Amino acid sequence: MKAYELMIMIDPTLDEEAASALVARAQAIITAEGGEIVTVEEWGKRPLAYEIDKLKDAYYAVIEFSHDEPAIAEVERVLRITDGIMRYLLVNRVDKE
Repeated sequence: MKAYELMIMIDPTLDEEAASALVARAQAIITAEGGEIVTVEEWGKRPLAYEIDKLKDAYYAVIEFSHDEPAIAEVERVLRITDGIMRYLLVNRVDKE
């Protein structure tokens, strides 16, 4: 299994409970596909470097996990279509392998 890091930017108009629920959903997707969660950090609301859809803030969360490479496509597909997730960045952590 390879090491990955996922950063999620969540719509700031959602309350904190809804944002935490989206982070929990992302974790559930990863574990449902056979992944293993290493750490989860919820950074809370932070300012964006530039406006996205006229929003100046986003709720950030970072999830580090291990997963098989073929199942990553399914994780990205679900993140792409989930309402409330503005952007995400999924990177392979070669320094953690």
